[in-house]
Amino acid sequence: MSEKTDNTVLCAASAYEEKYYLNPMFKKLPEDIQKELRIISVLFVNEIGGIFLMEFDEEGNLKFRTEAKNSDYSYDEIGAALMVKEIQKSRGELLRSLELFYKVVILGEALE
Repeated sequence: MSEKTDNTVLCAASAYEEKYYLNPMFKKLPEDIQKELRIISVLFVNEIGGIFLMEFDEEGNLKFRTEAKNSDYSYDEIGAALMVKEIQKSRGELLRSLELFYKVVILGEALE
């Protein structure tokens, strides 16, 4: 179901446990950004099901990952892909800002 990655999880939500998680290393994000991440994640799992993760790869690029239990026949794989594309399109500025935050604050890269 889940492959091991070296990615850093920003946040995640689970339809199975009805829980939301924000990585403590991102508590420095403004409250309104944290709230928006929660809304995006919780709405995703409420509509699609499964588990939704936002994570940074080693280069600092924000990635989306969805998972579902093999026995979860209500999980909408096609809907998941479409919803990820919609989030990327409608929240592009937020996602770019999160990548910049991660690269500068977490990875310690200089602004160009």
